[in-house]
Amino acid sequence: MATTSNIHPTGSRVSKFIKDIGIYAIGNIGSKLITFLMVPLYTHYVETDDFGYYDLCFTVCMLLVPFVTLQLRDGAFRFLLDCDDEHRKERIVTFVSRTLAITLTLSLLVAAALALFTDIHYLGYVVGLLVAMSLQEVYLQVFRGLGNNRAFVMVGILSALGIGVLSTLFVVGMGWGIKGIFLANILARVFALLLVEARVRLISRHTRWKLKVGIVGREIIRYTLPLLPGSLCWWLTGSSDRLFITHYLGLDVNGLYAVAIRFTGIINTLAIIFYQAWQETAILQYNSPDRDRFFSKMFNSYIFLLAFLLIGYVFMLKMNYDWLVAVEYQESLNYIYPLGLSAVIFAIAAFFDMGYQCAKDTKRTLPAIVLAAIVNVGLNFTLIKPLGVYGVITTVLVTYLVLVIYRWHDMRRYFVLKIHSSTIVPIIVMLLSAIPFYYSHNTWIDIACMLVALICIAGSCSKELREPLLEKFAKSRSETK
Repeated sequence: MATTSNIHPTGSRVSKFIKDIGIYAIGNIGSKLITFLMVPLYTHYVETDDFGYYDLCFTVCMLLVPFVTLQLRDGAFRFLLDCDDEHRKERIVTFVSRTLAITLTLSLLVAAALALFTDIHYLGYVVGLLVAMSLQEVYLQVFRGLGNNRAFVMVGILSALGIGVLSTLFVVGMGWGIKGIFLANILARVFALLLVEARVRLISRHTRWKLKVGIVGREIIRYTLPLLPGSLCWWLTGSSDRLFITHYLGLDVNGLYAVAIRFTGIINTLAIIFYQAWQETAILQYNSPDRDRFFSKMFNSYIFLLAFLLIGYVFMLKMNYDWLVAVEYQESLNYIYPLGLSAVIFAIAAFFDMGYQCAKDTKRTLPAIVLAAIVNVGLNFTLIKPLGVYGVITTVLVTYLVLVIYRWHDMRRYFVLKIHSSTIVPIIVMLLSAIPFYYSHNTWIDIACMLVALICIAGSCSKELREPLLEKFAKSRSETK
């Protein structure tokens, strides 16, 4: 059972949740905003096939990070979050650091062997990016788990600034092209982590290399190992599309698709901000007596938020696309709306994932993810030849829908959600807004359609869902006066 200290009235929980969103927004938006701003730079100074190759390498690194780190990012955060014993915290951080040191060393040895027997372009840069991503992914969650959100935020900000400055220097100033992109992303991530750790000394203070961590280590591994097959399936579900596009359609087409993914990644980032704040709140409030009611309110509010975000973002992007990207990348605009919609569906599926984490029942994540991966690979093989990129996009949409349907039924063992009747409105608006997005070629019509859609979404939001947000806003206004 949860301790009573973790159980709070709905208003205070929502208030804390909104505060957490602000914290995680600062930590996440910076990096993604830089990614967004770098797209025009990359499209003007890097060839489409080179950018497509970098995106492919980045995608492969995303696949390898969970295996290189043994999903310690999830284990570290989950076990540190509700831990009040300082000695146990030391054992957790020590196990994470020790294990990460071993796995990264083994990865470097494997890379050295590959360099002797294969000729992989930019292998050294790819390995450097893999190491940098692994360190940042794991230790960011250690900072969160130890309750130092400021450190989490600072790494995000410094990393974002570093990528922006170094990309400009290396790609524009030095003319290093794809090598400059790799170096900027590697150096910025590592330096940001080192600078913040030098200031807060959280990792060094909690790491005791000779400390015995047997029991804690086994607990963490039992939690993280079931996540590894799921990570592979997640990668197949969400990132293997680049491999299919590269193989069947070429690196230049993957470059176009990569630009669209970078732009719709803003939606993913905002969804991640919600997810991180919700992750902390849901775990701490999982055993509260009014859990189902509280979770239902958050879920319905989330649907409205996602719809508002999708409509506003894609139409604003459409109206500014001509100057945002180079001429040879303009075709990627056609992929924006369905990819944005897929990001919304994925965000809903991630909300349901919280039940497994709250109950530490990660092994039950596998069936749904395996099913989604099978559907994804099967549809990609079937649809990419007749439909091209749109076959891949259709596959992504169907895959995430399958995942949502499965988890909708499976998560009832953890919590039961009540869907408000008004929640159907933003869903319908999201689907219908695709029509003017594709068929309107007039900016004023686009503006009018966007405003009508946003008004419909805002107007249909019930008082019960609006009140907590309005109360928090009014309180923040009064505090600033």
